[in-house]
Amino acid sequence: MPTRSKYLALLVVLIWGVNFVVIDAGVADVPPLLFLAIRFTLVAFPAILFVPRPGIGFWRVLGIGAFMSLAQFSLLYLALALGMPAGLASLVLQIQVVFSVMLSALFLGERPSRRALIGILIGSAGLVIVAVASGLGVTAIPFALTIGAALGWAIGNTLSRRAKAASGLSLVVWSALVVPVPTALLSLLIDGPDAIVASIGSFTVVSLLSTLYTVVLASFVGYGIWNTLLARHPASAVTPFALLIPIVGILAAWLLRGEQPGVGQLVGGAVMLGGVAYAMLERRPRLVS
Repeated sequence: MPTRSKYLALLVVLIWGVNFVVIDAGVADVPPLLFLAIRFTLVAFPAILFVPRPGIGFWRVLGIGAFMSLAQFSLLYLALALGMPAGLASLVLQIQVVFSVMLSALFLGERPSRRALIGILIGSAGLVIVAVASGLGVTAIPFALTIGAALGWAIGNTLSRRAKAASGLSLVVWSALVVPVPTALLSLLIDGPDAIVASIGSFTVVSLLSTLYTVVLASFVGYGIWNTLLARHPASAVTPFALLIPIVGILAAWLLRGEQPGVGQLVGGAVMLGGVAYAMLERRPRLVS
């Protein structure tokens, strides 16, 4: 990828790494599915009145929204609400990199280069180191929900890459229409009307700031850039950057929530960083004297 695209991918890494702590703070006061419905309602409206359609067909937009937004975030928000630590969630979710590369190879015929594959394997090894060092002190349900969220994200990446929408922002806005109604109905079913009314009535400043961050930065900026990069470059060139998200997520959880990383997490993070650097840095041609 060009250097500019790499810097944009790193900006997304920073935004999404902090996003886990932000979401965790938001679901502390608002039922997770209701919080998700509010987020994507604000992503779609009023932007949909000004942003043109992606021009890739209704069913493609529906599919991308169903997996990248609805499936991924419904499962992730539920996992965080059920006790999945924010830093660990940012880590486990990045198994989507492996899923994305596999799905792109199977359905799009995009075989990763040898260098990219080695870098992904190194980064995945770092992921395992951090996971072991973190102790995985969570129950099976939040962990399984996070893995499901990773698979949803990977399927969404593959569909987005295949669609190649001209505007990543328009895809974010129009695919957001898939999310609010199902999540609001599920929240009504799971949490009940009394809990919904109570949470809306006691919407805190933290909930408001969390909503604004997830709407403006995580969705508009983050997914706008991400979908644009996927439209222009192979998934194996874009998705490995996501292996850096846990480093930012763990550091953010340390600085903002007091979740101090251990030596094993720092070592694993360094391995992940090295893997991504190996995969992404271009090999310079040898000078022939």
